Amino acid sequence: SITKERTEVILQGTSSLDPNDPRAVWEEFEFKCKPGELSRRPCFISPYHYRLDWLMWFAAFQTYEQNEWIIHLAGKLLAQEEEALSLMASNPFAGREPP
Repeated sequence: SITKERTEVILQGTSSLDPNDPRAVWEEFEFKCKPGELSRRPCFISPYHYRLDWLMWFAAFQTYEQNEWIIHLAGKLLAQEEEALSLMASNPFAGREPP
């Protein structure tokens, strides 16, 4: 055990024209192995880790200024770049306009 409490970085997007609208629906980009949906079976790839998922865990201990790569990843996900989307378990905007 590393910590008693787990802080998570969650990447979400919305199709709402006004993201500040309280009625805006935010949808999560799910990672392949990072904890997420509680009903999903945990992945088990010991002793290896999905590198991005592992980095996301450590990024939660710091600020985005210390992990500028997260801003770049978010931009690539918002632009629906296939290379970035291939790192994710699911794309909530597949077949729709980008968030």
